[in-house]
Amino acid sequence: MKVVDFVVSGYRFWLKGHTDCHATSPITGDPRPQTNNHKPYNHTNMAYRNLTINEITELSEQGCRCAEWQHIWVEDGFVTDNIYNVRFEGEIRLGENVRMENVGIVRTTDGATFGEDYLISVKNEAGAGNVVLYSGLTAQTAALMMLAADDKPLFGKLRKMVSEYAGAHRPPCTTIGSNVTITDCRELTNVSIGNDCELCGASRLIDCTLSPTPEATIYIGDDVIMENVVVQAGSTVVDGARIYDTFVGEACHIGRGFTAENSLFFANSHMDNGEACAAFCGPFSVSHHKASLLIGGEYSFYNAGSATNFSNHAYKMGPIHHGTMERGSKTASGTHVLWPASIGAFSMVMGKIQTHPDTSMFPFSYVIGEGRKTYLVPGRNLCTVGTYRDVMKWPKRDKRPLNGRLSLITFDWLSPYVIERIRAGLQTMMEMQEEQGYEAEEYEGQGFFIKSQSLQRGIQYYKLALRMYGNANKTSEWTDLLGLLIPTDALEQLKEDITGDDIADITTLESRFRDIYESYEQWKGFSENEAVCEQAHEEWLKAIRKDAEREYEMGDVSEEQITEFINGIH
Repeated sequence: MKVVDFVVSGYRFWLKGHTDCHATSPITGDPRPQTNNHKPYNHTNMAYRNLTINEITELSEQGCRCAEWQHIWVEDGFVTDNIYNVRFEGEIRLGENVRMENVGIVRTTDGATFGEDYLISVKNEAGAGNVVLYSGLTAQTAALMMLAADDKPLFGKLRKMVSEYAGAHRPPCTTIGSNVTITDCRELTNVSIGNDCELCGASRLIDCTLSPTPEATIYIGDDVIMENVVVQAGSTVVDGARIYDTFVGEACHIGRGFTAENSLFFANSHMDNGEACAAFCGPFSVSHHKASLLIGGEYSFYNAGSATNFSNHAYKMGPIHHGTMERGSKTASGTHVLWPASIGAFSMVMGKIQTHPDTSMFPFSYVIGEGRKTYLVPGRNLCTVGTYRDVMKWPKRDKRPLNGRLSLITFDWLSPYVIERIRAGLQTMMEMQEEQGYEAEEYEGQGFFIKSQSLQRGIQYYKLALRMYGNANKTSEWTDLLGLLIPTDALEQLKEDITGDDIADITTLESRFRDIYESYEQWKGFSENEAVCEQAHEEWLKAIRKDAEREYEMGDVSEEQITEFINGIH
């Protein structure tokens, strides 16, 4: 039988016939794995084998380089046809039908994390860490970690659950799945790239996991830098974005030079041009503009106006402050908010807010900075075109596939969570009148003032909202877990079950969250007087039409646009 003797990448091979292949190191004499015997490498139900001699030769002829080809593992259906000019280093796994061209380096190094089980500090930039990244992270689990940050037993249990989950899903080396396309990228170090992803022109990915689904893939584009990042299905990171120590959730977009560090972006968030630091961005958080900075804050269903800025830095004490923009809030162009502050749901913030207001019990309000004062116009945003458009568009703009959605979103806008706050706000305004006088020109609250006329109108707005909702709230206290509305007593029971080991793993925790999500309508209850609710709803729609007509009278919209909008109100 003919024996062929040749050397590839420092190893001497002896081929006997067409099937047997043996190799030894010219330095140590150690045997190399039996290449043509297709020795399997099993991980996450995948079988990997060594490259054959022919495959090594073909890759070398196609401009690929590797000092130790025996560390490259491939699936049985692997072909070399579409891999050109790639340098491999360390242990690598490749799936079927992979296309790779002009890739500077693909490698695995010691201590690889792939961005999994990685602790970051969100909201409190100077904190010790309060959220752990992993590929299955949801908005609800992240919010629960935030709440548990000062509860060592609870946070410890959550951290242990995440570590176990990440350990079960983290690959042993850089892994590139099947049907992946990677072209003109400079560096891929310690990456786990799921099936069907595409990377085109990325500059650097270090310790990153891309976790697509069969229904929703992931695209990483030109000049992107990512370090310690997890990206979920349906997301794109493009156009020179720079993100570090960050989580990018389902169907998110980050691009046009946006920079982020120690931040979280969940379900349908869209970030362009600006920057984020220690930002906790829940579903549908949007920032399109340059010079907009989201820092040290919690946001959801949020829209940032141009040049919006949040400050978390006391002059001498460092970046220790943080705050919350509750669901549905917006900032006008040029807004500057000095944390700490808490802004109520569906509110519009304008001007420089430097009095650290807490308007959480005043949803649907205008929060206006005038000089060194902050004025609150309670309820004014209830009957505006903007609020109507927002609450109608969010369910329609959920780009995630119906199957396999991870983060849970309660879209209900006039919810028991909001109604609880409206009732508290209404009671507070009445108490202000009693305590500060019915004839006062303005009333002082927690970091804000309300002008007398605004207070009177606010009472009427909130009474309208209560009539629209009806007396249906069976549970008095609710919490918004970054998109999921949950009765507070159910949340407390959840915490007890975690610390008591009734919930001991991530799968069980997510199952409990889904049970809570599906119980929302039952917990919400039903209106006791449908006729009153319908009458109030019509009154609200009439106010929306009036607001739209006001914009038309100002010349802001055409007659065709206003007619189409009014005819669509329902």
